[in-house]
Amino acid sequence: MEPRLPSPLQPVEDERFARRGVGLLLKRDDLIHPELPGNKWRKLAPNLRAAAEQGRTTLLTFGGAYSNHLRATAAAGRLLGFSTIGVVRGGELADRPLNPSLARCAADGMRLTFLDRDTYRRKAEPEVPAALRERFGDFFLIPEGGSNALAARGCAELGRELRGAADTVAVACGTGGTLAGLATGLAPEQTAIGFPVVKGGFLDKETERLQRAAFGARTGHWRLDDRFHCGGYARTTPELHAFAEDFEDRHGLPVERLYVAKLLLGLTTLAEEGAFAPGTTVAAVVTGTPS
Repeated sequence: MEPRLPSPLQPVEDERFARRGVGLLLKRDDLIHPELPGNKWRKLAPNLRAAAEQGRTTLLTFGGAYSNHLRATAAAGRLLGFSTIGVVRGGELADRPLNPSLARCAADGMRLTFLDRDTYRRKAEPEVPAALRERFGDFFLIPEGGSNALAARGCAELGRELRGAADTVAVACGTGGTLAGLATGLAPEQTAIGFPVVKGGFLDKETERLQRAAFGARTGHWRLDDRFHCGGYARTTPELHAFAEDFEDRHGLPVERLYVAKLLLGLTTLAEEGAFAPGTTVAAVVTGTPS
């Protein structure tokens, strides 16, 4: 199946925005491809092209036990004829039954290996990939979350698709690659807001690092609002679930909890705080679907 690009842009009538005179749009990247939805296609496609150009037939990447990126890479390998290796955080998981997310990876042909958490934290240091190459042979390495310079360039097209459509564009952030490209592709008068789904306060520097690697400089107008991670990656709260269920009831859109719900909660809170001028339009990038 070919990807659906550009992805649909859907207007939504939401009284919490309307009473502030603000229009709301949903950029439905979740509809790009049923197995590679959202930013996964945009980030993986340029990496897969580079792998093919280099004659690499095996992809190796990293992720946690519930990583959407691992699932997407496994699916891409099955669909496009690459062997895939998934390096999973947590050596203690090696002797446990696979959870549904990792079982899906395995069903798509991904070879799973588990690293203890200390080694996993050092995955960007040269000795860790070197040890993996000794074990598995040659491979094309894709970083955790799929975010590298290639991915950022792929996500710049998302910004270009939204030129002229909204004054502010918002996206949930895990590793910074989507925001790095999105902000670059937008027009100069547009602003991007990233809502981190992880704690730690590192995404500002990481997003800028990715922009410099991909485009040579910090580019576009963007900022982060880190109030809505709800405890960190893969964490949720009863309040977040209640918000997501209410949004689903209002608009008939299934809301993925770990990224999209946090994005929509953050954007709605900013609207209610009066952060957007009356007469302006905001767009939320829907990057994934519920598992």
